[in-house]
Amino acid sequence: MTFAEILPIVLPLLGLQLILLVAALIDWTRREPERINGRKNVWLAVILLLSIPGLIAYFVLGRRD
Repeated sequence: MTFAEILPIVLPLLGLQLILLVAALIDWTRREPERINGRKNVWLAVILLLSIPGLIAYFVLGRRD
């Protein structure tokens, strides 16, 4: 596969990752530590280091509603 063939697959995934990253960081900064499951610092590391699985984990497991 050439770069031109892979680009249409990769660009939407990168866009999705960027949107989820921005949304997670905004949510993380606005949320009080009492409304997050676990330590807030750990969730920041998960958000930043684990890419899409970390972002999904934060939204599913990290937030208390």
